[in-house]
Amino acid sequence: MRIVIVNDHAHINGGAAKVAIDSAVGFARRGHRVVFFAAVGPVEPGLVEAGVDVVLLDQPDIASAGSLTRFGLQWLWNASASEKLAALLADYDPAETIVHVHGWAKALSPSIGRPLTRTRLPVVHTLHEYYLACPNGGFYDYGAARNCGRAAMSPGCLLHNCDSRGYHRKLMRVGRHALMRKASGLVETARHVITLSRLQREAVAPYLPRAVFHDVGNPIDVTDHGPRRAAETGDFIFVGRLSAEKGARYFAQAARLADVTPVFIGDGPEREALARAFPQARFLGWLAPEAVRAQMRAARALVFPSVWYEGQPLTVLESLALGAPVIVSDICAGREAVMDGENGYWFRSADPESLAQAILRLKDDAVARRMSDAAHARYWRDPLTLDRHLDAVSTVYDAAFADQRRRA
Repeated sequence: MRIVIVNDHAHINGGAAKVAIDSAVGFARRGHRVVFFAAVGPVEPGLVEAGVDVVLLDQPDIASAGSLTRFGLQWLWNASASEKLAALLADYDPAETIVHVHGWAKALSPSIGRPLTRTRLPVVHTLHEYYLACPNGGFYDYGAARNCGRAAMSPGCLLHNCDSRGYHRKLMRVGRHALMRKASGLVETARHVITLSRLQREAVAPYLPRAVFHDVGNPIDVTDHGPRRAAETGDFIFVGRLSAEKGARYFAQAARLADVTPVFIGDGPEREALARAFPQARFLGWLAPEAVRAQMRAARALVFPSVWYEGQPLTVLESLALGAPVIVSDICAGREAVMDGENGYWFRSADPESLAQAILRLKDDAVARRMSDAAHARYWRDPLTLDRHLDAVSTVYDAAFADQRRRA
């Protein structure tokens, strides 16, 4: 089988790119011919080492663009990406080739829908976010710092500014979204869609009425170190970007109410304001992956206060695998891995008092030990390994091939 993986970036800069690259490497090592099509470099060394054929356009994204005006045209409709993807796919046999789209919104743009609709190759999409359904990709209102609650592209959506940079940027997003849905054909190619959680599937289903959904969790790169011996020690920690949608401020407020020291691993636009408002908090900045896992292994609990849907928060699953209970917001998909009262707690989203009550319960040493053992045991009964992920994705590919043959 030839697998063409399409993603904005050819290097690991976040969860979506990591899954796309890890799966490319995994399928190549299983003997498949894998092509990785991306806009933004550099190329992850692991792709080359595994024998993956990388087609890199060597284009910028919003973070690296020298000219915002020039990048705006690429962001709206990346003509070069459309042309080069069409040329790449033209000679491939639809009986043995499949296209798997992981990410397009940061650099490739909706233009890739044009060659995907014209090819006879089966196509699979993995939804790492919500751009096929929502103009800002998250069903999140940045101004109100909460979940949006409006139907995407409805009059209420169009008239409301949910963008963090202003209504002019919201209108740009609306224009690109309309172009994607009406002119690119990208939505029509989303016949077989991999969702990462039930919550994500429920959120996008109204916008993709013809799609067949397949629930496939992302693989988790974590080692089984066994149950923890000192589960009742350690800090309450937050891991991730310090931004409004991640709910870091609610954790700091709840920690003050519960009289514990909040520990933040990560960085972002809210760090300075949080440090001023909560001088008792500890900020460790971004750490190497192994250092982050060591902090999770030593923590009393991970606090995940995200106030937007999120697809499948990998941090939650990593923490549970390492034996750290998780206190999670009831609005995000991370709640699906947490059995309330067994391996962690749910709390009401954006409610510091509700979060503080969960922290207070986990200050009990006996509760912390019991939940730590449950977190480790429950995860490792059914671990999300890369091999299991590849097996599940292969099943989706089989369904897409069969569907394509019926339609042909």
